[in-house]
Amino acid sequence: MAFTSKSIFINLPVKDVNKSTHFFKGLGFEFNPQFSDETTSCMIISDNIYVMIMIEERFKGFTRKEIVDTTTSAEAIFCLSAESRDQVDEIVNKALSSGGKSYSDPQDHGFMYGWGFQDLDGHIWEVAYMDESAMNPE
Repeated sequence: MAFTSKSIFINLPVKDVNKSTHFFKGLGFEFNPQFSDETTSCMIISDNIYVMIMIEERFKGFTRKEIVDTTTSAEAIFCLSAESRDQVDEIVNKALSSGGKSYSDPQDHGFMYGWGFQDLDGHIWEVAYMDESAMNPE
């Protein structure tokens, strides 16, 4: 029997939950207050994908490993799909104007367009649009 997951929860350590929540709200994300408190904020990516933004002390309760120093290391790259090239630019520009930092220059591969930023805690986020019709020309 194959494993199938109903939901994905990404746990992400941050220094300040309120600042991070405000940052991502500015990018257009919604949050579920039912799974949020003073130490954690539940960001909704889709109907079954969530990012649990939690202060570092809370995050440490889930692992014995050290939290990655995002100024020198990367623990993951989170890639979000966009509906258009314009939406890619809109999200990244909002991130940069809200205190995020540039991670990469826009990359245009014809069928795929992407651009990346770092959030307030240095986590790497990429936003990508894929034109499926350009991938399979007939």
